[in-house]
Amino acid sequence: VQLQASGGGLVQAGGSLTLSCAASTHIFSYNTVAWYRQAPGTQREWVASISNAGNTYYSDSVKGRCSISRDNAKNMAYLQMTSLRPEDAAVYYCNLFPRSRVRAWGQGTQVTVSS
Repeated sequence: VQLQASGGGLVQAGGSLTLSCAASTHIFSYNTVAWYRQAPGTQREWVASISNAGNTYYSDSVKGRCSISRDNAKNMAYLQMTSLRPEDAAVYYCNLFPRSRVRAWGQGTQVTVSS
């Protein structure tokens, strides 16, 4: 697996969580990295992305509550999530963006939000 997400867990509604994504150098460099999520019974959806230059984009569902960042020197990306809602519960994955550049999916990291 070339991009591996971690940092998920159980959090109360309104709480915060920061996810991490570790990527291999040849994957990370010059590519836009994104976070996706998939809740049970739903399709995997795009959450946020960040270009190599640091331009960020967010889905409407998380805009204002999440912040994506990357550390090019460490080949790491992060998703800081605040004001979590039960509907944010899902398995979160990191991968490339757009979908045409997606590599094999890792196991993702589970985020559970209790109400």
